[in-house]
Amino acid sequence: MPQLSTTRRVRHAAADMFDLVADVEHYPEFVPLCQSLRVRTRTKEGSKEVIVVDMTIAYKLVRQTFTSRVTLDRPNLQILVEYLEGPFRRLNNTWNFRAVDSRACDVEFFIAYEFRSRALGMLMGAMFDTAFRRFAAAFEQRADQVYGTRAA
Repeated sequence: MPQLSTTRRVRHAAADMFDLVADVEHYPEFVPLCQSLRVRTRTKEGSKEVIVVDMTIAYKLVRQTFTSRVTLDRPNLQILVEYLEGPFRRLNNTWNFRAVDSRACDVEFFIAYEFRSRALGMLMGAMFDTAFRRFAAAFEQRADQVYGTRAA
């Protein structure tokens, strides 16, 4: 089963990066392959916020929509994404944001996925892997646009 784990040091506060990743409604503007995203529900569970989203990914003539449960754990600066339904047999990912200082943090991104259909996996597998490798960079670039760039 394909999986990817990466850690990037970014020149933005951990809370700012958490907010940026938690702002799922804006994903179609900058996330690779994300054609659209619809929030189904948004609820509070103690100190956590839970949203259920439908995300449509598109590549050439292929369009697939899947549903995920996203748990936003602001006190621990962690985001957990659990797959609910769609073209995957399994899909989950986590984001962790670790402050380095008040103006920098390490962003840890992990994803594991497996397509339900072998044919779809063959068609989209390599492209998916490439897109996921670009995810962390896409969020960092978005942070620079939203919060401005900072000198190293």
